[in-house]
Amino acid sequence: MTHDASLSHRPHRLPADAWHRVMTLRDLHAHGVSAAEARRRSAPGGDWQQPAPGVFLLHDAAPRGEELLLAARRYAEAEGGAEAGEQPALLTGMSALALYGFRSAPRPALLDRADLLVPHASPLAATGRVGVTRCGRLPRPVAVDGFALAPPTWAVADAVAPPTDPAVVREVLVEAVTSGRCDAAAVVRELGRARLRALPHVDAAIGAMVAAGRRVAEDRLLALVRDGGLPDPLWNVRLRLPGGPQLGSVDAYWPDHAVAVRLDTRTARRDAAVERVARERREALERLGVAVVSMTPRQVAEEPGLRASMVRTALLAATTRPPAAYVTVLPR
Repeated sequence: MTHDASLSHRPHRLPADAWHRVMTLRDLHAHGVSAAEARRRSAPGGDWQQPAPGVFLLHDAAPRGEELLLAARRYAEAEGGAEAGEQPALLTGMSALALYGFRSAPRPALLDRADLLVPHASPLAATGRVGVTRCGRLPRPVAVDGFALAPPTWAVADAVAPPTDPAVVREVLVEAVTSGRCDAAAVVRELGRARLRALPHVDAAIGAMVAAGRRVAEDRLLALVRDGGLPDPLWNVRLRLPGGPQLGSVDAYWPDHAVAVRLDTRTARRDAAVERVARERREALERLGVAVVSMTPRQVAEEPGLRASMVRTALLAATTRPPAAYVTVLPR
């Protein structure tokens, strides 16, 4: 299972009867229906339809989203050419996000197409109701409701590819991190893989995503301190030498112990000058005797007990360290 797959989600469940309305030619043969009859009944004016090559929907009403997802899966299984035990394709994009339970994606029943992720060499091709995105190698799938899905970060990147509306791009990226399904840095890496980061509306949405992710991480850090039984710190403060230069901002600071916690919310789109200033400020704090404990939003979310122990150790170690230099504490 991928790192993403361990994150929480509320998958939607497909109605049981949807599984019986979508059949391949092989399924129909097993029920005594010939290929000629299947083609006749799915021709214009017939009482069936064919949402993907070799896959038949056994009614003539507008397809429901669940039926399109099933049709795409059956198409991939029948025509994907995968070796035994291998996945020929994964659902990705909005199709996967719908099954993961993203609020920014349509409900599965309302999908008007299914999106497949396939290897470059796959014989599968896009049809009117089934989209195909190609990649060098399929990522490890995440199983949801009988479907093999691309990991959340991968599916998010595919979902925001053009021509997705910029407002939807922002909504999807923000939900990806605020829901806890994805880590902002991982999403940025996937957007880079998909060559989407340079698009102005995607770049703007990344900024909104990182800001939203930081707010969530700050709330989790507050819970980490409370649930870990740690003394109350000063929250979101700036440190500086009295009458001297700025030493930077920290997310939590224990002045009696000279211990600071800093959330590392950097992403893959790093600025060398900003990185250098951050590194110099951290080194300056440490030279002054301030212990700086850094942690990423993912670490706060997935390892709160461990991270609380690290802070507790730093607080206890304050009694054995030489006294720290006096620093001025200001609101951020």
